[in-house]
Amino acid sequence: MQDLKLKAANKRGIHQLGGDELVGWDEVTQGVTLTSFEGDATDIVHLKAEERNYSDFNSYTASVASWRVQKPVFNIDVCIDCQNCWVWCPDTSIISRDKQMLGIDYDHCKGCEVCVEVCPTNPKSLLMFNEQEDLETALSQWPEKKKKEK
Repeated sequence: MQDLKLKAANKRGIHQLGGDELVGWDEVTQGVTLTSFEGDATDIVHLKAEERNYSDFNSYTASVASWRVQKPVFNIDVCIDCQNCWVWCPDTSIISRDKQMLGIDYDHCKGCEVCVEVCPTNPKSLLMFNEQEDLETALSQWPEKKKKEK
């Protein structure tokens, strides 16, 4: 069974981006700089991602799930572990270990559908569903393999 709460690391997605007061994209002050790390980051490159001291507004620790209207759902029974989705995801929301697709980091996925577009399987192992659709319902609606016409 796939786990919807699967995260790349335990610090990822621990708060909603924008803090207590959310503003629209057209209300953000121009020229604002958001630092990625708290304190001195001189040797940060030598630390693993989960060991770094990220600032509250870093996309590593902030969730952007509220932006999404549709979400990709992953069907492990169809996936061939080609890693196309992992390579092309602009938000590193595909969770893969040892070249095996494990799931989707829904705290960082914005629902752009790139993973679905680059999936080569028939039927695709990733499909877009309404944000509120639960995993079991989505998987029950998966299309059958299309047979090639002669």
